[in-house]
This record gives sequence, C-alpha cells and structure tokens, in this order.
Amino acid sequence: MRPEQRRFLIYCEGECTEVQYFRGLKAELRTLPLAICLGKEHGEPKSLVRAAIEHKKRAPHSPDDRYTEYDEVWCVIDVEAPVPHDGLAEALDLARRNGVEVALTNPCFELWLLLHFQDVSGYRTSADAQRALEKLGTCGYAAGRKHLAYESLSGRHEGAERRAGALRRRAKGYTDNPWTDVDRLVGLLRAARHGTGPRG
Repeated sequence: MRPEQRRFLIYCEGECTEVQYFRGLKAELRTLPLAICLGKEHGEPKSLVRAAIEHKKRAPHSPDDRYTEYDEVWCVIDVEAPVPHDGLAEALDLARRNGVEVALTNPCFELWLLLHFQDVSGYRTSADAQRALEKLGTCGYAAGRKHLAYESLSGRHEGAERRAGALRRRAKGYTDNPWTDVDRLVGLLRAARHGTGPRG
C-alpha cells in the first residue's frame, strides 16, 4: 500500500508570477495534494501570514479542504529592494510562532526564476531582477504583464537549487542581496511527489 502523500498549502503574495509558477509545478507533480492561494493585500507580508494561519486552522472543518489539515503551510514572500517590506520581521516571527514556513527571496521571486538559467551575483533591485528575466527571453516573462511560461523551467530545478544554495553559502541571511530559499519549498514538493519526503 502506498503511503499517503503530504498535503501542502502555499500562500503567494505575487498576483501573477508566483501563482503561475506554482500552478505549473503542481501540474508537473500531478497527484501531489497542493493548494495554492493568493493573499488579498499584495506586498503586505503580515496579512499574507495571517491569511495562511487562518486557512491552516479552518482546513479540518472546511469542505474546500476535504476536512483535512495540511502537513505543511508555506508563505512565499519577497524582501523587495531597494526598500524592504515594512513589517517583514514581524511577519516572520508571526509565521514561526504559528508553524508556518516562509520561502523568502531578496529582492523578489524573479530572482528564483533567473536561477533556473544562470548564476546571479551582485546587488539587484526588484526592478533589476524583473528586467533581467525579461531580457533573458526564455520563459515568456514580461515585467509589464507578469506572464510566465512554466514549461521553459521544467527540467531546470536541480540547477536552480544548486545556484540558490551557493548564494546562501555566501550570505549571512535573507537581508543579503541576492538571496533565496524558495528551493527549500520546491525541493520538498518534488520529494513529496516522489515519495522520498518524510511524513510528519
């Protein structure tokens, strides 16, 4: 008998790019129980974390969640540059106290996408990262319309994870730019789909 798969809930603050990415990943992973939600207030990390906490609490009583709790709840948050989000430290503390994991990128999620194709070094603003991804021209991304062709990223996860790990080894923490740990979440999802992730 196959073990029951872990259930994941992901809250994204990005209105298009992050949601398109994780929907594409969900389609690729097929049967993995994964719910993807969009926060109501873009660019406000505390409200995103609060929404994830509320969803986590109501899941066992909600038909939309099959009356089943989630094994892991994550928020995907941008640090932003040159001016970091207000309340980011408080949001991270709130998440930690309520068992919600956070995948952070400094400056923004587009950095994680860039890492699928190339090494990234040196400070970048959010606009810099968005322009670099658009200029790359490989995944259909356009900063003005925030479109993403997920298929172009498929098969590039290992390279992106390796580059993200290298960035973290050179950094003191998420306040350093560039930095991301989205690979932690993506690696967990891929491992859970293939039955190699631990069940809590």
